[in-house]
Amino acid sequence: MVTIISGTNRPESNTLKVAKYYQKTLALKGLESTIFNLEDLPDNLIASDLYGKRSPDFQIIQEMVTQTTKFLFIIPEYNGSFPGVLKVFIDACNFPESFYDKKAALVGISSGKYGNIRGVDHFGGVCSYLHLNVLPLRLHIATIKAELNEQGDFFKEDTLKFTDQQINKFIAF
Repeated sequence: MVTIISGTNRPESNTLKVAKYYQKTLALKGLESTIFNLEDLPDNLIASDLYGKRSPDFQIIQEMVTQTTKFLFIIPEYNGSFPGVLKVFIDACNFPESFYDKKAALVGISSGKYGNIRGVDHFGGVCSYLHLNVLPLRLHIATIKAELNEQGDFFKEDTLKFTDQQINKFIAF
């Protein structure tokens, strides 16, 4: 099972648009996937699902994570790193079975000019600790608002080239 994590809980985010683009492109290449949008985390996650507690709402999410063999994380830049809600999500998941020895690809996005290089690097450190094997080709998509058309698709030639290359490597990974 392949799960795409939309790495923010911000409503109507560009992160979710990118996640949908990846899902659509993966499907065109014959690989079905599910999107998990961090907007769908339980509102009381911090109080109910950390440190061994488990709510019925998060148990459904935990089962999805446990069944996933490959993750594709779309990671927006928040204050020079990745969103805290993404770390809380990781922390709420059971260790080690959630991520240990599974595979992942990382895509950084930002409204600025660096494509969340630092945040993807920070998240890569978390992945290493979790023994989550990361595809070496990490993408950093800058000025995300100028990269997506009205349908939420990439349209610039170089972005299409690099996302296609990453998707092909992810499928083979």
